Amino acid sequence: MKKLLPLGLLLSGLLSLTAFLGSLYRAWRLYSLAPVPATTLIYHFSMYLPDNRNSFFEGIIRGAERAAAELNSAVSIHSIDPAKNELETAAFTGVDGVIVCPYLDDALARRQLEKLGEYQMPVVLINHNLPNDRPWPFIGVNNFDMGRRIGMLSMLPGGEPVRLAVVYSDKAPGIYAERELVEMGISAALEDRLEGAIVRYRTNLNPLDAEALLVRLFRGGDGPAAGSAEFSGERNIAINTIVFTDPADTIAAAQTLVDLNLVGRMQVIGFGADAGVSESIQKGVISASVVINSDRIGYEAVRSLAAIRTTGYTSTSIDTGIDIITGGNL
Repeated sequence: MKKLLPLGLLLSGLLSLTAFLGSLYRAWRLYSLAPVPATTLIYHFSMYLPDNRNSFFEGIIRGAERAAAELNSAVSIHSIDPAKNELETAAFTGVDGVIVCPYLDDALARRQLEKLGEYQMPVVLINHNLPNDRPWPFIGVNNFDMGRRIGMLSMLPGGEPVRLAVVYSDKAPGIYAERELVEMGISAALEDRLEGAIVRYRTNLNPLDAEALLVRLFRGGDGPAAGSAEFSGERNIAINTIVFTDPADTIAAAQTLVDLNLVGRMQVIGFGADAGVSESIQKGVISASVVINSDRIGYEAVRSLAAIRTTGYTSTSIDTGIDIITGGNL
């Protein structure tokens, strides 16, 4: 009996050891199957854009996210609400820098951005530049050069005078904010071929606003219907060239010309590379389209912020350039 007691204790110990080793093995297996923890992000940036998310701004977001992925960083997207002061509070969110597309009143936007400067928050502007004593880095197109390219596209055969209107849109607030530079470029390219002042229209966020504008023009009026687009310019001018600055307006206008059987009555220069725009060029409804590489704007903006965080400085301005789509290069 006394000999069995030590044997029982030995067997019990062996069983306990076996169970313990089995537990260790199972724990090791679970650990080896667990996903590898993600690498810690280097930077977290915020991007502030207008509320509307058309194809142009979607391209900016894609480019920003691509650059952030390359830098092992993150970028969060926010809308700028005119009734709130999100930009002024961005310094308290813990991000490493902000990208801003300022489309509010310039004085209000400048005040909000200067508030960020007080807290040493790195800022990069895109799409619309704001003059300041200490300029912020700017990523976007040279709007004077864009206007010059539009003016060259607008030249009619045989030296015919160009009577031109530009349709700005709330859907593309950056271009509207830079309208003086755009029109200066157009005038510089056309010189004495431009007859009269450039007529200026402005549509709202409603895609049908451009349709209402063209219907009014071709019915013999001098501008859009009451309560629709904003009008500025000479009211007795017979427009023969019209320029759109938004893809949705371009597509709506092209469809209106087709519906009214008025293709060819007016030279139309569109904006963007959307499928509907390209199709309208192929069919000869519009003559050309101006394309801004929005993907590159977002990409370069994130890279510029990363450079500021890493080296303390970056380029004061990066011109992302424009492309022109015509029937010959589609």
